[in-house]
Amino acid sequence: MGNSSKDDSATSGDASAGDGDVQPSKPPIYTEGEKVLAHHVSRFYEAKVQKAEIRNKEWKYFVHYLGWNKNWDEWVPEPRLKKYTEENVRKQLAQDKKASAEKNAKSGRSSQGKAKNSMDAKVDKEDIKSNVSKGKKRKSDSGAEKGSATIEKFVKIQIPATLKKQLVDDWDFVTQQDKLVKLPRSPTIDDILTKYLEYKSKKDSLAADSIGEILKGIRCYFDKALPMMLLYKKERKQYSELVVDNASPSTIYGAEHLLRLFVKLPELLAYVNIEEETLTRLQQKLLDFLKFLQKNQNTFFLSAYDVTKVSEGKGKGNDE
Repeated sequence: MGNSSKDDSATSGDASAGDGDVQPSKPPIYTEGEKVLAHHVSRFYEAKVQKAEIRNKEWKYFVHYLGWNKNWDEWVPEPRLKKYTEENVRKQLAQDKKASAEKNAKSGRSSQGKAKNSMDAKVDKEDIKSNVSKGKKRKSDSGAEKGSATIEKFVKIQIPATLKKQLVDDWDFVTQQDKLVKLPRSPTIDDILTKYLEYKSKKDSLAADSIGEILKGIRCYFDKALPMMLLYKKERKQYSELVVDNASPSTIYGAEHLLRLFVKLPELLAYVNIEEETLTRLQQKLLDFLKFLQKNQNTFFLSAYDVTKVSEGKGKGNDE
């Protein structure tokens, strides 16, 4: 699941509308504890309404996606919800089936296209091994890929060649050599983001605030996307053992996993409502951050992973 709207996916700590706001005249359509269908990225998911509050002069609902980690809980407006009825469920299943068929047809056509070089082919083949868990959750893949195919024309993140090689080495260490990044990492992702902010602030102190907001967004995307999209199957046991007591993954993981996020960002950003001019500036800033990673590649990235073999992941179909 990707963040469809930064504003709507804020945590429960966001401030509610002030007492002076004009209150909606109509009562909430959905009640606390009600099972609903909630739209996220490209499809509807089963969810449960946990809170209903007036925010920014409209009713919004704090929902928990059934079967998903609570990290994905978010505030959503009424237009993103549907009543949980037999008819609505049947319609959604039909849409999912159609999206899957279109994806398969498109995949068959694209396979006949021009061959890529070996490095790009390996990265694309694995897609940095988007390990979304099995079952109904995996259906979100087909919708995201279907939508991003057209929108990604406007969401381009060019990863430098040396960092592409880093991704391939990362894939090889984990999936082929059964080695893992030793955690917790140093520097952590939080450390790297802080170093980048300090680096940019020295060059342009006036840009510090806007860059700081972008870095907060990167941190938020990483913490939410890591367990769903950025882990290889063999890394899930390590994740469950280390990310406990509501710890932020960005305080535990390092550059290796952060770089994987940039492979998925075009897919995630494709569903965020951003003006084209703003999006262009954002792409430039993300590329600048990647160049910073590249400049500090020897410092931020491991040259070898933990030599301890990871036998737990072999032969298992699901590592939840």
